[in-house]
Amino acid sequence: MGFFNSGSIERILISEDEIKSAVKEMGKKLTEDYKDKENVTVIGILKGSCVFMVDLIREIDLPITIDFMSVSSYGSGVKTSGVVKIIKDLDSNIEGKDIIIVEDILDSGKTLSYLVGLLSERNPKSIKIVTLLDKPERREVDIKPDYTCFTVPNAFVIGYGLDYDEKYRNLPYVGILSPKEYMDK
Repeated sequence: MGFFNSGSIERILISEDEIKSAVKEMGKKLTEDYKDKENVTVIGILKGSCVFMVDLIREIDLPITIDFMSVSSYGSGVKTSGVVKIIKDLDSNIEGKDIIIVEDILDSGKTLSYLVGLLSERNPKSIKIVTLLDKPERREVDIKPDYTCFTVPNAFVIGYGLDYDEKYRNLPYVGILSPKEYMDK
């Protein structure tokens, strides 16, 4: 049995076709909402957002710049540590720019809330959050995405950039990780 059919995936939650359709629609929406903006920077939060961001920016029909941040709050476990560590900061100045933060999932909200606060101190014109997935049941801070493709239940999701212990990011769909993969670890 191959990797994509392994017993590690309890079930497919969002198919590859559903993701493609949602990303295309999100690109159209962002193109419309930002058509009158002059300095749009899309910031991907590594590593999880990379697959989503690459597909999304190809659907945005506007001149944009991109940048990346890498932060950590999980380590190799399944629950957030609550401590945000900046591993890679932005390469560019965002002052006066319209910022679109692209994230794979908005879960507890702690990491994204911290990032929005940090980036706000750099005086951008605006900051909006785009997430592939929103998991509101797990929210611990008052933050909501401005744009989201899917709302998901409180389950450990993997695929399309989302990982467990750095694995499963290359799945073309979003699936629920079988609890046997992370229980007792």
